[in-house]
Amino acid sequence: MKFLVDNQLPPALARFLSGRGHEAVHVLDVGLAQSAGAKIWSFAIENSFILVSKDQDFLNLLHRTTPRGRLIWVQLGNCRTPALLEAVERVWSSIENLFAAGERVVELR
Repeated sequence: MKFLVDNQLPPALARFLSGRGHEAVHVLDVGLAQSAGAKIWSFAIENSFILVSKDQDFLNLLHRTTPRGRLIWVQLGNCRTPALLEAVERVWSSIENLFAAGERVVELR
């Protein structure tokens, strides 16, 4: 799987996902740090990335656009990077299984 990590989340999350054997980049890595949500969403779809974001706007875009878009919607409150990575680690196998089963959106709480 391929992941694009949005601005509200740290680049360390992309490195964490890469360490799990996936292709993962942060919007900073691909020149999209200052881009509008629609452009980030389009980039993710065109390049077969699963977008990882805290922004509910992407959930709305997912429901209004092509069925190719996929999203990990992070619904954790503000937390430090280690706590975020620990939360992802705890449920990572479930996230992988849900996407493998065809889910388009997975909520991380």
